[in-house]
Amino acid sequence: MDAFYASVEQHDRPELRGKPVCVGGGKYGVVAAASYEARKFGIRSAMPGKIALEKCPQLLVVKPRFQRYKEISLQIRNIFYQYTDLVEPLSLDEAYLDVTENKMKIESANQIARDIRRKIFEQTGLTASAGISVNKFLAKVASDYNKPNGQKTIHPTQIIQFMEELPIEKFYGIGKVTANRMHELHIFNGADLKKKSIEELTHHFGKSGGYYYQVVRGIHHSEVKPHRIQKSVAVEETYFENLVDDEAVAQQLLSISEDLENRLRQKDIKGKSLTLKIKYQDFSMFTRSRTQEIYYENAQEFYKTAQQLWELRPYNKPVRLLGLSLSNLNTAETKQVSVQLKIPFEEYE
Repeated sequence: MDAFYASVEQHDRPELRGKPVCVGGGKYGVVAAASYEARKFGIRSAMPGKIALEKCPQLLVVKPRFQRYKEISLQIRNIFYQYTDLVEPLSLDEAYLDVTENKMKIESANQIARDIRRKIFEQTGLTASAGISVNKFLAKVASDYNKPNGQKTIHPTQIIQFMEELPIEKFYGIGKVTANRMHELHIFNGADLKKKSIEELTHHFGKSGGYYYQVVRGIHHSEVKPHRIQKSVAVEETYFENLVDDEAVAQQLLSISEDLENRLRQKDIKGKSLTLKIKYQDFSMFTRSRTQEIYYENAQEFYKTAQQLWELRPYNKPVRLLGLSLSNLNTAETKQVSVQLKIPFEEYE
């Protein structure tokens, strides 16, 4: 989806359309999403709200409405399932689809992407972008290529040339820090990366070096996993005004505990390890976990343990974020079936 959270807000509130908007942020928060109008000012997700406002004083800050985003995300996912059951959600606004054998019997992967994007717009009023290729890595890279409201196909015959010309910053999984390290090694694009041996890349980047060696050659064997094993369930809340006393924190911990219980009950999930996450005003972080032999059952148990973990915090500083997550879950692994991709492609677009 294109600037999903911000686009939802602009769709639901016409007065925000065409204006720089960020979801979350403000003076003490963190930007959860930025509209394309805001991105022109250099505003990005995860940016401190204070910096975002400095870059764009006229920025309109709106509170996130995650229940609304989930509602629309479910509508979009149901569109995916009209074409294939092999859907691997990455987040509320992104997913991988394997359309090797699709329910509509459409031979063109490009046509499937166009149909899905059209249906999303008709049903939600929002735009989506798509990437189409022979594996997940290439499809992911392609999905960012013609944003917003576009699609890109990396045809099998064009993979090598495409990867050689791709700037190293555009490789999925290579962030700013790794890109800077690669620049120091005179690696600026795929062609430069391809010149490095697997031994050299492993020496500099550990296990990731083998991954870089493979993907620059268009090789990525990860399957689309429609039943990804859920390893944790989390609830976090970022506050527009910092929490400065124990009473305010206690109220928020109780609210988060209740939200976590509701989320777990909807999915019939239990867990044995509870983790408290605290982010302070200065962006320093503290996490502490407690594991017990039996499963946590309800909000009161979450809240009681969270208070105990809160007492272990190393600092008495204003709090900007609180979160609780439950792991060591009762979810069972499911076996995946491997299918060789054989997708007809049109000429790339």
